Amino acid sequence: MTSKRAYVSPLRQQAAARTREVILLRATELFAERGYGRVAVADIAAAAGVSPPTVFASLGSKGAILNRIVEDAVAASGYEESLRQVTALTTPGEVLVALAAGTRAGNEGQFAAHQALHKALPVHEDADELWRRATGAYREALADAARHLHTLAPAPAGTARETADRLWYWFGPASWRTLVVENGWSWERAEEFLGRTATATLI
Repeated sequence: MTSKRAYVSPLRQQAAARTREVILLRATELFAERGYGRVAVADIAAAAGVSPPTVFASLGSKGAILNRIVEDAVAASGYEESLRQVTALTTPGEVLVALAAGTRAGNEGQFAAHQALHKALPVHEDADELWRRATGAYREALADAARHLHTLAPAPAGTARETADRLWYWFGPASWRTLVVENGWSWERAEEFLGRTATATLI
C-alpha cells in the first residue's frame, strides 16, 4: 500500500507566514522600546493579537525570537550588495564615501532591530555570542573593504588589518548610535561627517 501524502494548504502556510511576520514586528518594537529583559512572551502575543501558545508554536521562546530578529536584520541590511559596489570602485575616496552611504543604509534601515539588540545585550544570557552573530558579517565586510583599499593608490598607511579596525571605528554600529541616537544628529549629517573624517584620516 502506498501511504497518502499529507495535504498542506497554501492558504494556511501563507497565514502562518503572516502571523510570524506580525509577531516578529511587534517583538522588535517591544524589545526596542522597553528592552529585552522587560518583555515577556505574553506581551508579544498581546501586541501581535495572538495567544502565547501561538507565539511559541510560530517562533519559539523569547530568546529564539530575538535570534530570528538578528538573523533577519543581518540578511536585510544589504551588506553584500554594498560590498559588491564598494569593491568595484577604483579610488579610495569613492570607497569611503560608498562605505558611509552603505553602512548608513544598513543602520538606518534596521534601526529598530539595532535598538532591540543594544537593549538586550546587558541582560542576555549569551551576550557575546549574540553580538558576534549580529556583527560578524558586518565586520568581515568592512575587512574586505579594507583589503580592497590596500589594492588602490594611494593605499592607507599601516596594514589592512589596522585599516579594517579604523573602518569599524568609523562605520560600525557604535559610531552611528553615538551620533544619531545619543547626540540627535540626522542620518544625513552623520553620514557626511563619518565619510569626511575617514577620508581625511586615511587618504
